[in-house]
Amino acid sequence: MQPPITVGTVLQNRYRIIQILGQGGFGRTYLAEDQRRFNELCAIKELISTATEAAALEKAQELFHREAAILYQIEHPQVPKFRERFEQDERLFLVEDYVAGQTYRNLLDERLAVGKTFTEAEVLQLIQLLLPVLEHIHSRGIIHRDISPENIILRDSDAKPVLIDFGVVKELATRLRSPENAMPETTVGKLGYSPSEQMQTGGAYPSSDLYALAVTAVVLLTGKEPKELFDENQLTWHWQRWVKVSPRFAIVLNRMLNHIPSDRYQSAASVSQALQPLEQVSLPPLNASNLQTMAVGRRPDPVTPPGSPKKRPDPVIPPSPTTSLLDNPLAIAAIAIAVIIVAGFGSWALVSSIRNQSKSSSTETLPQDFPSPVISGGTTFTSTPTATSEPVVSSRRLDLTASNPATVTDTLKTNQIIRYTFLGQEGDKLTAFIEPGSNVLLTVLSPNEQPLDNNTQPVTAYEGTLLVSGRYTIELTLVSGVAESNYNLNVSLETPVKAVPTETPFPIPTETPLPIPTETPIPIPTETPFPIPTETPFPIPTETPIPTPTTGETPTFPQVDETQPFSGQRN
Repeated sequence: MQPPITVGTVLQNRYRIIQILGQGGFGRTYLAEDQRRFNELCAIKELISTATEAAALEKAQELFHREAAILYQIEHPQVPKFRERFEQDERLFLVEDYVAGQTYRNLLDERLAVGKTFTEAEVLQLIQLLLPVLEHIHSRGIIHRDISPENIILRDSDAKPVLIDFGVVKELATRLRSPENAMPETTVGKLGYSPSEQMQTGGAYPSSDLYALAVTAVVLLTGKEPKELFDENQLTWHWQRWVKVSPRFAIVLNRMLNHIPSDRYQSAASVSQALQPLEQVSLPPLNASNLQTMAVGRRPDPVTPPGSPKKRPDPVIPPSPTTSLLDNPLAIAAIAIAVIIVAGFGSWALVSSIRNQSKSSSTETLPQDFPSPVISGGTTFTSTPTATSEPVVSSRRLDLTASNPATVTDTLKTNQIIRYTFLGQEGDKLTAFIEPGSNVLLTVLSPNEQPLDNNTQPVTAYEGTLLVSGRYTIELTLVSGVAESNYNLNVSLETPVKAVPTETPFPIPTETPLPIPTETPIPIPTETPFPIPTETPFPIPTETPIPTPTTGETPTFPQVDETQPFSGQRN
């Protein structure tokens, strides 16, 4: 690979290199001044070819000139204009306008730094501004093939998104590496943003760009990368768990994200149409009886009853020297009141006559070829008897979940009713609408087969909350007077996310330890020793010695108390 061009180098005696803007596998991008256009800034892309042999180099140059010509077909203010191509020193260059601004990747990073992402309104506006650009390039057979936040610039001058770095340039650079191969060595596209058919086989269609635009949208909405939002096992996107958007917008984005190319929108115009608000409800055309009533009520009676004032004269009256009748405001008011009374009386008379005719005709047995009623003014309505037959009713089931909205494409014919049934839970939010452009109307029926919200008039769109759980029905019918119509029915059922109450933990009371009472020791009473009675010793009687009787003395014995118990033996 040749080294980068040094700053200050002038190419083609015109473009002075200021700095290198970027370098990738396909080449380099320089910021330069166009010295022939008052030093206007421009971007120069250098495409690097690995061909070395003379024949291969010549084929690479031929491929370069042929493929680069595609880029000059693009004429849109939101696409940088390709100015020219040139060769110098065996290097291949493309020159395009320089866009001053920030990429949406940089803008998203700035918002994520403060905890924010793009809002639904901002992303919706981005899509609506880019769809005309895609419609323009697709009409010329050009597929961008590399839509991502990095390749969309919010232009400073007018705050509009600009598409840059078309995949055709990268494919051209890739094919220049091996010009002898019919297929490029690598597939152009960004992993996660480009659909599977583009990454696996290299095939790209308008719906491939719509897929990448939808991926860009959900990345800007959620702030998450595609690998965090896409389930590779189920091949489904789960971006709605990260952000809340309107059901209609979610349905459109999910259809754009379908992994089957034929199930996506096939053009940018169809996406624009699907994003149009459905506030204007399409009503069926009025039948013949309604037209008759309107004609009588709005048409002034051509017959003037006798004695009534003449018709109001032309207001343009030649000036007269005398005071005319119209100069008197009271006269003008009187004439206006008279005209209103005459018109009302005439209308009432004509309506009464028509009602009398209808009453009389209803009591008579009319032949099969009865004359057509003619309304004054020349309008003729022919009543053609039609054989009344029961409409053919067909029922189909829809499997709806919050992450699985349904889009049904089919044809409805006259004398046919199609009913789509699905299970709904109380509180679910139902969104159903017929995409504009068809002559099909819908009626949503509750589980008891009654129209929701007591709305018996078919409509093209319904949005509301289900009040009970059960099997609901969406009934499709044709607009009166239409024999057949194609339709796209979009249905989504959104289960409201119930806020899980964060249990405010009751403060666990910290057990204030009860003060452990210090046992005041009960004073052990010290036993006051009873005074041990000291046995008062009985005085041991001292035996009074019995005197030995002397001669002549009578001996004395102690007296015994007879009242005391006797413990001895009596003689």
